Amino acid sequence: MIGKKILIYGLGKSGKSSFFFLKKKNFVKCYDDIKIKNKTLKKSLIKKDRLNKVNFDFIVISPGINIEKCGLTTFLSKNREKIITDFDIFFLLNRRNIAITVTGTNGKSTTVKLLYLILKKVFEDVRLCGNIGNPILNERKINKNTIFVIEASSYQLEYSRYFSSKYFAVLNITPDHLERHHSISRYAHAKFSIIKRQSSKDFSFINYQIFELMKKIINKKIISKVLQVKKSKFKTNYKKIKNQYFLNKSNEENLSFIFSICEKLKIDKNIIFNQIKKFNGLNYRQEIIFNNKKTICINDSKSTSFSSSKHFLSLNKNIYWMVGGVPKQGDILNIKNINTKKIKTYIFGKNQVFFEKRFKKKIKFTKQKTIKESLLKIIHDIRLSGKKNNLILFSPAAASFDVFKNFEDRGNYFNKIFNKLKHELQ
Repeated sequence: MIGKKILIYGLGKSGKSSFFFLKKKNFVKCYDDIKIKNKTLKKSLIKKDRLNKVNFDFIVISPGINIEKCGLTTFLSKNREKIITDFDIFFLLNRRNIAITVTGTNGKSTTVKLLYLILKKVFEDVRLCGNIGNPILNERKINKNTIFVIEASSYQLEYSRYFSSKYFAVLNITPDHLERHHSISRYAHAKFSIIKRQSSKDFSFINYQIFELMKKIINKKIISKVLQVKKSKFKTNYKKIKNQYFLNKSNEENLSFIFSICEKLKIDKNIIFNQIKKFNGLNYRQEIIFNNKKTICINDSKSTSFSSSKHFLSLNKNIYWMVGGVPKQGDILNIKNINTKKIKTYIFGKNQVFFEKRFKKKIKFTKQKTIKESLLKIIHDIRLSGKKNNLILFSPAAASFDVFKNFEDRGNYFNKIFNKLKHELQ
């Protein structure tokens, strides 16, 4: 992209990477709804009343911007056809490179990280980028053999116009981000959008449970090769896995996509199983932080919806579940086939009414003001019960923004609190 007039709206990680990638060969201006401190970026800021004075070729919009509720809603609605994303820029410049893109409501980060580790053992140059925290335009020294493993959120896909991928996977879809997408249909449309742009040489891997939804959403002839992914196909593979991190239904689902994609790439199974065996998981994503003969503690701060916590609730353990934060609009508690008699919930934070309504007459619950108070109550209850086979589950089923910067900040805080109290569980 050379000699274009470009506006970058939103100067978070992806916005900044877009600016520094494009500024050398294009006329680039920036805008953000919040005050910018970076001196280099400040020099390129444009005032709102000057936007219509420049005939921009493209408007690169950051994932966090909701064009229906932002400072430039009117301007963007008039220039909708110019909106693109950093994913689009990447694709237009690197369309010959193999890209494996993974999306879905839950499990994206774990899946792409493990896939990346496997591919690194086979191919010379493999990059991990996207929603996992590495902006896609930060990648440099790309050659024709570079392979990209990309995590894509609905926010990143929603406004993309050109981005496509040789291999594309949709792990699952449950109601999420409805405060922005408004309906499950619009949310699913964002998730499936890449399929519309794939060629006959490309592949899509779709959870068989959402295959009919995909056909309904796409509503046109699909020319890529679409494969339905089922866990049942890989039963013999699961029996070989000893890594405790993967011994739950959620991660079995993630692994079914790993096996499917690697099968298509003709990767040796020994390499796959070796990397699964070594995999320690990601911080604050189903992370086992304590394990003795009586009690396991899992930090799953990444959990922002009931669906992301559900698989733990079906475990045959005495479950002490901590929930709280900013709940997702339209989130539904589905406890079908779950033994709720073994679950006690500890609600913390400011949005307790939401959780009370969901749990009433379904799951036992108590209320505490803070995470620390909830954890103290759990430790007291465990010691009082005298039972073994306990699971302390920090899986908040809500966003962290009421108190914390992000789920990492929340997860780190929980670890610090737990480390000060864990001696009481010995």
